[in-house]
Amino acid sequence: MSSTNSNPGREIGVGLISVGWMGKLHTRAYQALPLVYPELGLRTRLVHAADTAPDRAAYAREVLGYAKASTDYHDVLSDPDVDVVSICAPTGLHREIGVAAAEAGKPFWIEKPVGRDAREAADVAAAADKAGVVTSIGYNYRHAPAVEHVRELVARGDLGRITNVRAVFFNGYASEPKGALSWRFIRELAGAGALGDLLSHVIDLVQYVLGPIGEVNGLTSIVYTERPILPMGSGTHFAVIEDGEMGTVENDDYVAALVRFAPDSAAAGAVGTLEASRVIVGPQCGLAFEIYGTEGSATWNFEQMNELQICTGRGGPHSGYTTVLGNAHFGDYAHFQPGPGHSMGYDDLKVIEAKKFLVAVTGGERRNSTVDDAHHVAEVIAAVATSAEVGTWQRVPLVPGATFGDYATASTVASGG
Repeated sequence: MSSTNSNPGREIGVGLISVGWMGKLHTRAYQALPLVYPELGLRTRLVHAADTAPDRAAYAREVLGYAKASTDYHDVLSDPDVDVVSICAPTGLHREIGVAAAEAGKPFWIEKPVGRDAREAADVAAAADKAGVVTSIGYNYRHAPAVEHVRELVARGDLGRITNVRAVFFNGYASEPKGALSWRFIRELAGAGALGDLLSHVIDLVQYVLGPIGEVNGLTSIVYTERPILPMGSGTHFAVIEDGEMGTVENDDYVAALVRFAPDSAAAGAVGTLEASRVIVGPQCGLAFEIYGTEGSATWNFEQMNELQICTGRGGPHSGYTTVLGNAHFGDYAHFQPGPGHSMGYDDLKVIEAKKFLVAVTGGERRNSTVDDAHHVAEVIAAVATSAEVGTWQRVPLVPGATFGDYATASTVASGG
């Protein structure tokens, strides 16, 4: 299959690397694509999956429906029937596998963050650029229809000049002190903690809606310094272990950053605060933003994904926030639900992500998050980490090729404004 020519009705062979929770989500997204977007004429075939755990490889073949399965990801990349690859392995393997996929000429959809640090993300971006392969990144929250609508409001100027933003990802997945010391807590395997795992989503979300961040000032903290050890591949980061051998948590549980947006962003001159925690008690998946402008504001929280709070104008009998439910005017909502107020879910966002990826792969509109976008997120993360260490503001270098979903302004971003 060509990655440059549209071919309606073409079957796309799918490869999967790592058959965990996210690998299953990718698989379901590929399977749902022809049903949700029949007008695209794209069909998917589950060709080859790989996982180092033999039982997971067998699950991919026997339950998920892949034609072949193995324990070596190179088998997926060398399979001539595989047209695109999903990379859902732990973060510490993203550079190795991402570069290998690019060198094999396979367009790939990879989970975030793309590498443990900005250098690894840059390596993957360089390999993909050299090979000319289409990439897509697992920043699924940007695809929520309500988020897409806020992005349109900002672009049209309905909120006026953007002045400030507050955005958080407060998640309790590690709030249990006896929660397992999975790979996410080990710097060699994960890189940063909440900074890379959760704040990366916040950074992508605000940059998708408002444009690039240009300067940051950050701080981090570790709330639980030890956790019970979990053997690799034997569970998830949600596992709780009683009376286990304790190991050291090597990366951050909480992160906060002050930010200034770049001069060429939709929010030029705006400032804001970003926070993330993986140990907070209360919020479960509390990814949220509040965007304020001179003519109005908008707030959204993933825990109420299908609702949006909007205020336009300063006075009148209906001043203040109005709650707007998801409807056909919001993003891809109409592809999933027949009328307003019907809820969409997390998995639906992965279907939208798969659609954007495969449309780009087959030569259509490129509205997908790219490895260059992910590289820029990694540069923001690196700047926050450096700031937290040295205690001063840090500038974020713009990444050539990063578009934040706005391909009309790609050249502006690439040139540094």
